[in-house]
Amino acid sequence: MKALVLSGGSGTRLRPFSYSMPKQLMPIANRPVLEHVLENIRALGITDVAVIVGDGAPQVAAVLGDGSRLGLSVSYIRQDRPLGLAHCVQLAKDHLGDDDFVMYLGDNMLPQGVADMAEEFRARRPAAQVVVHRVADPRAFGVAEVAADGRVTRLVEKPRQPRSDLALIGVYFFTPAIHEAIGNITPSARGELEITDAIQWLVSHGADVRAREYTGYWKDTGRVEDVLDCNRELLDSVERSVRGQADDDSLLIGPVVLEPGARVVRSRIVGPAIVGAGSLVRDSVIGPHTSVGRDCRIENTRLDLSIVLDGASVSGVPALRGSLIGRSAAVTLGDAGGMHHRLVVGDHTQVEVAA
Repeated sequence: MKALVLSGGSGTRLRPFSYSMPKQLMPIANRPVLEHVLENIRALGITDVAVIVGDGAPQVAAVLGDGSRLGLSVSYIRQDRPLGLAHCVQLAKDHLGDDDFVMYLGDNMLPQGVADMAEEFRARRPAAQVVVHRVADPRAFGVAEVAADGRVTRLVEKPRQPRSDLALIGVYFFTPAIHEAIGNITPSARGELEITDAIQWLVSHGADVRAREYTGYWKDTGRVEDVLDCNRELLDSVERSVRGQADDDSLLIGPVVLEPGARVVRSRIVGPAIVGAGSLVRDSVIGPHTSVGRDCRIENTRLDLSIVLDGASVSGVPALRGSLIGRSAAVTLGDAGGMHHRLVVGDHTQVEVAA
C-alpha cells in the first residue's frame, strides 16, 4: 500500500500565517502537522508517500526532504491550482499505479491514528473505505449515509439538509477502482473534481464501499482556535524530558520538555509545556499547554495556553493567554495591570501594546 498526502490549498482560515507558510507546517507540540500525519502513515507500515504540493512546495520540501529522516520515501507532485481532491488522485495516478493507497489530508490531526481502519481495509479490501466522525453540524462536510453493516449507501458533499451526522474527515482507503470512478465524473459547481462524487460513482455502480467511524480526538487545523486546541491535546501526552539547562532559581513542575540548548533562568515552567532548542526563558512564568519553538526569547513574561513559533521574542508581557505568535515576531507590552491578552501575531511582525 502507498500513501497520498495532500498539502496544497491556500489556508485562508489560518491567515495571517498561511501568507508565509503552508498551513500543514504549523507546529503542534513543536512539530509540523505534516510530520504528525506522516508518523501516522508510517505506523500503518507504509513507506512510499507522494505529497501533493502547491505554492508552498519549497517550504514543504525543506521540512520533509526525501523522507528518510522519518523512515519514509517521500516524493512530490505539483498541483498548480486547487481543482479538487479527486484531481489530486488523477495527478498521482502514474505514481500510484495498481497499488492500493491511503489518501490523507495533510492538515488533519488524528492522534490516536487509523491503524484499525487500515487493518480492516486490508482484510476486507472494499473498493473504497472512508473514515468518518460524528459532528454537530455536518453541512460543512462531505456526509456519508451508512447502513447497519457499515456499507455506504450515499455520499453528499456539504448537504443543506444532512440525513446523517457522519462526516468525512480526510482519510480514505482506496483500491485502483477509484481511478475508473474519477474518470467518469465531471467538475462540481465550484469547478472541482470532488472525491465524494467519485466514491458515490462507485456506490451507484454496485461497488463495495465501507465506512469506519473514528471516535478519537480529531481536528482540522485550519483555524487558530483549532491549532491551539490541538496543541493542548498533544501536550497532554508529553513526558518530562530535560535536556536543556535550568538554573537553581528556576522551577520545572510536571511534564516539562526542555530541548537541547534551551535555557531557563529565574523562571517557573508548569507542564505540560515545551521549550524548543536554543530558546531562552528568563524571569518568566510559562503555564500549562504552552509550546515555545526554537531560538525564541521569553523575558519578563507570563504565557499560558499559547504557541510561540521559532525565532520569536516576547518581552514584558504580564499575562498572555490563548495566543499564537508567529515566526521571528517581536511582542512587547507595557504594564497592563494584570489583564489577560490574547494575541494572534503573524510571522516577522512587531507588536507593541501600551497600557
